[in-house]
Amino acid sequence: MKELNPLLHSQLRLAVMSILMGVEEADFVYLKEKTESTAGNLSVQIDKLTQAGYIEVERGFSGKRTRTTCRITSTGKEAFEEYITALKTYIKL
Repeated sequence: MKELNPLLHSQLRLAVMSILMGVEEADFVYLKEKTESTAGNLSVQIDKLTQAGYIEVERGFSGKRTRTTCRITSTGKEAFEEYITALKTYIKL
């Protein structure tokens, strides 16, 4: 059996990646609402995914408010697809 990617095996990181697989980009507030996580925890997990090269983060402004936008990279898509393939070997789909 293939080993599950430990970086993606975290519940919150897997949730973020799953969301980003289905959209072109998502802002921090949207990810926070969808994952029901705290801002601090989400920020830490986004940093880990960014360091791995799985997502890109763009920080900017929307009016006077800061806006953080995330999008999945091709490396992230590949890692996610490999994770799902490995997971299927465990559940025999």
